[in-house]
Amino acid sequence: MSDYLNETRVSLSELATREGVNVSTVWRWTLRGVRGVTLESFAVGGRRFTTLQAFERFVEKSTAASPSLASAAPRPSTHSSQREAAIQAAENELDNAGV
Repeated sequence: MSDYLNETRVSLSELATREGVNVSTVWRWTLRGVRGVTLESFAVGGRRFTTLQAFERFVEKSTAASPSLASAAPRPSTHSSQREAAIQAAENELDNAGV
């Protein structure tokens, strides 16, 4: 567990505002996590906090746990030959019109 006293403490609602997400999303990160990675948090009195450094660790670990982006590469269109023919026809029409 990290030494939270030496890190920059933020409430879960402050982190949500800072990151532009709903506070329920930040709670979900602390309770269930993302891809098996949970956001470190701690309670002080009746409030729950995390740290900016813990959030950085969470982002790094959850990003590393994500599937490779290479598998999400776009596939070529199945109609590429039709598209090429349409482009060629349009170019011929423009050439014939003198444009």
